[in-house]
Amino acid sequence: MSACWQGKSNKSAISGETQRLSGNVEAGRLLYNNTCKTCHGENGEGNLKFQAPALANTDGWYLYRQLINYRNGIRGYDDHDTSAFQMAAMAKTLKDTIAVADVVAYIKIMPGVNISAAAVGDKKNGKNIYQSICGSCHGPNAIGNKKLNAPRLSGLNDWYLKTQIWKFKKSIRGAHPNDKLGAQMITMMAMLPDEQSINDVIAYMQSAGEPVPQ
Repeated sequence: MSACWQGKSNKSAISGETQRLSGNVEAGRLLYNNTCKTCHGENGEGNLKFQAPALANTDGWYLYRQLINYRNGIRGYDDHDTSAFQMAAMAKTLKDTIAVADVVAYIKIMPGVNISAAAVGDKKNGKNIYQSICGSCHGPNAIGNKKLNAPRLSGLNDWYLKTQIWKFKKSIRGAHPNDKLGAQMITMMAMLPDEQSINDVIAYMQSAGEPVPQ
């Protein structure tokens, strides 16, 4: 999850990202199979056992940004955050931004995957919470908004969403001084008062686009 962030310098960064995302699919295939497949699955379907989320449903521009954040030590810098710390080490095996773009290009030709919705929560309450806290950036149906730097949230594993929310709430993620987007998410996730509200909002995000009883 990421907050919306605007400004001239950031718009230039987004433009640069767009240019770099036209990677080489075949080079990316080799890199993905050697670096990512063991944990994230052959088709980017994810693996709870390894705490490796599904990648196939994730925005390419967001994947690129997060891999760069891992490589630059903006994410995964805290060795108490085991999964992110391990991911940072793997991202650093991609030798440069070209390799990162290649991997993302390959991931983005993968067909979307169906994610089982196991979150137990009140979707109606979750919708109310989501629209008041998340919807203005991530969109009413959680499909994301690139212009606001807000990635798609629907189609992500419920356990991954919950883990990231708690990391933001505990300032394990987003506290790096160069992570301005993450810092905003720390503030926003502080507005979720308890585990039930988190479960409710995740239940809604996983059903976003489906009718919610009034």
